[in-house]
Amino acid sequence: GEDVKPFTPGKAKEIVMSLQQPAVFCNMVGDWPALHWNAKYLSAVLDGKTIQFRLGLKTVDLVPQFETRCSYVKATLEEFLAWSCGQPSCLSGPFSCYEYSKYWAYADYKYIARIFEDKPEIFQDIRWSDFGFPGRSGKESTLWIGSEGANTPCHLDSYGCNLVLQVQGRKRWHLFPPGDTSFLYPTRIPYEESSIFSKVNVANPDLKCFPKFRNATAHVVTLSPGQVLLVPRHWWHYVESIDPITISINSWIELDADHKARVEEAITRMLVCAVKSAENPSDGDLWLNPTEVEATSHEINLQYLNKAVFAYFNCQKASVSEQARPSSTGAEQRTSASCKRKKRKVGCEPEGCRLLTHEFGFSTFKAEKLQKIPFGPHLIEVLPQSQETSSMGAIAVGSDSRDPHEIEGGHFGKLHCTRKQSVMSNDCETPAHQMDSDSSPNASQTALSTNDLLDCLVNPHVISLVAQLLLERTRV
Repeated sequence: GEDVKPFTPGKAKEIVMSLQQPAVFCNMVGDWPALHWNAKYLSAVLDGKTIQFRLGLKTVDLVPQFETRCSYVKATLEEFLAWSCGQPSCLSGPFSCYEYSKYWAYADYKYIARIFEDKPEIFQDIRWSDFGFPGRSGKESTLWIGSEGANTPCHLDSYGCNLVLQVQGRKRWHLFPPGDTSFLYPTRIPYEESSIFSKVNVANPDLKCFPKFRNATAHVVTLSPGQVLLVPRHWWHYVESIDPITISINSWIELDADHKARVEEAITRMLVCAVKSAENPSDGDLWLNPTEVEATSHEINLQYLNKAVFAYFNCQKASVSEQARPSSTGAEQRTSASCKRKKRKVGCEPEGCRLLTHEFGFSTFKAEKLQKIPFGPHLIEVLPQSQETSSMGAIAVGSDSRDPHEIEGGHFGKLHCTRKQSVMSNDCETPAHQMDSDSSPNASQTALSTNDLLDCLVNPHVISLVAQLLLERTRV
């Protein structure tokens, strides 16, 4: 008989759209064919197709290992598996310059719709409809394949909330609530559309440079095969692979708040590009991620901004119109498959503007709703790390018993549409020149850099206020 799941699609969606703390779903995906997507299986399916791997050093530094500090190779999964097993064939392959004991490799942000475009039937192996999102499959999902030590720098996603299925191996997640943002020293250098990075290497924090990080509250969980992690909106996360081979699949779920977030991202892009493009290129600051291709011009960025503002008001009008309809249309009709925001496009379908965030969203969430969240063996809270626990310790949860950018040519899309990389400036780094003693009361004070200015100018709190003022001006 068919597996009986602990939550109906409607109840699972209510939890996803209302819960404001990370949690792990268990026993929800035991019948998903995607649970068989181990590295050997995927290697056979890809049949010699090459994908790009990011390689980083296993040594832990005081600063985050952003993507521009990494190396890149194109290789098959078969070559990756051989390298991770230490086979002699790797002496001449794409991984030949990278000793397994010293490096990790990560094929991250691989969009399933792209890498399996010639095998669309495989999309149905992933069934997000079980979580209340009909029509969402592998086509709207992303694949991550890593070796032990592979990691994603600590960041928050500007858009959506995140559902993550662990398929092979285990990953350790370090999550921090939105209220800890100031303790994590947010920066937009490296600049990546829709990702705000932390200057802190949470795996080895430099408390001399970043003393406020002591006040941050880590929620740590080890995700095992067959479990699904909910990462609520704007939760910071640092993710590391702790087994020899790890595979996970995720999908970003659109939220009403994304419409304003796209306006904020357009403002941020305009400011960062304008200020950084004015710098002397010989300074060698790799502020723009290679996958951003180029620093877009002021004119193009202004177009992005206007399209984002237009989409925001268009969706607001559609939402008002929707509310005016007879109640018989029902929540299910309002949250049907048409809600899927098309990637690489700012805007939405008239019916796609309202998800259940209207009924169960962050703005209307009440403390008493938390009492109704059915925590237990099938939904496990990711609890704050205790003071006694080691900073890198994990709060493990039980494994599932069954195992396992552009706006019409521009760049707005992501719910992580493209993942990019660049280098950040270190707060403790001494600039090339010092302030003159008569220009500052403190002779030892270092000169402020462009990145110092940008960290203040495009701080999430500042950008949110600017976006609100801009929308009010446009409304008038």
